[in-house]
Amino acid sequence: MGQSHDTAKPVKQTTAGAEELPESREPTLHSQVTTPEVLFGHPVEPSTTTQSNPYGCRPKCFASTFSECLFVITTSFAIGQTAVLTGALMVSTARIQQGLNMNSSEVTWVVAGNSLTAGCTLLFFGKVADLFGRRSLLVYSMGLFTICMLITSFSQNAIMAEIFLALSGLTCASVVPPAIGKLGAIYEKPSRRKNRAFACFSAGNPIGFVAGAIIGGIATEVASWRTMFWTITVLYASLTMVAWFTTPQDSEQALGGLNKETLAQMDWLGALLAVAGIASFVAAFTQAPDASNGWGTPYVIAMLVVGVLLMASFLYWQSVFKHPLMPLRVWRDRNFSLLVASLCLMFYGFNSNFFWLALGWQRAYNNSSLEVAVKLLPAAIGGMVVNFGVALVQHKVSNKGLSIFAASCSIASCALLSATSKTISYWALSFAAQLFAVLGADIAFCVTNLYVMSSLPPAQQSVGGGIFQTVIRIASTIGLGVSTTVFAAAGGSTEVSVNVAWRPYQSAFWVGLVGAVIGFCLTPLLTIGRQGHRQEARSVANRDGGDRAVQTTEKKSTIV
Repeated sequence: MGQSHDTAKPVKQTTAGAEELPESREPTLHSQVTTPEVLFGHPVEPSTTTQSNPYGCRPKCFASTFSECLFVITTSFAIGQTAVLTGALMVSTARIQQGLNMNSSEVTWVVAGNSLTAGCTLLFFGKVADLFGRRSLLVYSMGLFTICMLITSFSQNAIMAEIFLALSGLTCASVVPPAIGKLGAIYEKPSRRKNRAFACFSAGNPIGFVAGAIIGGIATEVASWRTMFWTITVLYASLTMVAWFTTPQDSEQALGGLNKETLAQMDWLGALLAVAGIASFVAAFTQAPDASNGWGTPYVIAMLVVGVLLMASFLYWQSVFKHPLMPLRVWRDRNFSLLVASLCLMFYGFNSNFFWLALGWQRAYNNSSLEVAVKLLPAAIGGMVVNFGVALVQHKVSNKGLSIFAASCSIASCALLSATSKTISYWALSFAAQLFAVLGADIAFCVTNLYVMSSLPPAQQSVGGGIFQTVIRIASTIGLGVSTTVFAAAGGSTEVSVNVAWRPYQSAFWVGLVGAVIGFCLTPLLTIGRQGHRQEARSVANRDGGDRAVQTTEKKSTIV
């Protein structure tokens, strides 16, 4: 018998000759998967994108650091598709409303339609990415988003605009899981390089927002809102070409192909229940403010009840189906559940607050699109600074502390916005409120995103990213629907006039404050420490090596 030359820490032997795993940290989503069989896709072990890759070195799938940077930037703008569109729409909502003769409900649907369709289908596309490949889905999704923006620019009425903006939400949903999964598989082991890559990735939202706001403000002011969509079309056509040349092949996956066995792993019923349930539930929130009897309108009540029943049926189906879209066991991880819940409660008011702030400036102050874009710049620039700053400290400080700080900032932001009035200057409250908002949301997003990607095995990272992105988008859409109801109940006006009261906008900001306070109460229950430091990377490597050693020994003992 030849002796092993492996210098890694050996697997412990018990007196009975059985092998025992080395000590590891508290069980996470990753450590719960103890067998080679997985629920999503067909992983190749070890991943060829990270095999024998030293701590913090450039992944071998990239020929140069330049190509690596281009890929990370592309994925950042991929996840930022919704942010680009949201930023552009926020500064041009009044112009689009006037140009297409929209009422307040139709304006809400223009902004919320993209997030609604994206939230309904993210889980489905997460499974598609893990089964059929991430690279092609990433590239084609960006290309289809480009086409949707081009067609939207030629809209002649509100219905046409709403349809194609909703369809663009499908492309925003289909691009997120492959982008997250690809990034998570390439940067599999914890490291500072991974922290920086994911910080840049998370910065896609604020960068996308500022890009959209600048595009929308300048294009709408100089030409028209249609030019705004043409500019976005050119931007994403260019990014699609970059993605085609820089996105690595799916070497971390052994794809099943379009065959009967792979199709059998698709949860078709679960996808149908999720899409119908989420759409019906959220539609009730967005339609209620403009319904004839508000929440007492029969069709609003019917949509709400049907939505709740369908989502309950979805959860039951996920508990019994062999290959579920959302394995319920992921919620057994305490930190995962707390991080996602806290982040959702922050985003419950984050997007709606910026929507009402921008709309209030246009309606109550009669600001131009360009003026609104300039006023929103501190939030976008601050978001970029925060994301890159978190990358520098996330491996040095407790992420529980970061989460508590983020939740506190969200509370401060909502409180400042709820205190604004037409007699108080922009610099006194609104400026600081924006900075606190991005501090809270972006820090919390970075911590949650890195934890999910570090806790899940590579074969499940697309679906893991899809889960927390889904609940975030649903929470954002519900928050916008609830705040719209409060806005209407407080006497909110849809007219552009200097005589428009500011009180309804203050009332809408209180909705976000409630969510932020509840989210803060969850953060002290977290038990996470630092993420991405060298010791954690060594622990993960030892754990993975131990898992493979046990699997190899089990195979040998079976042969004997």
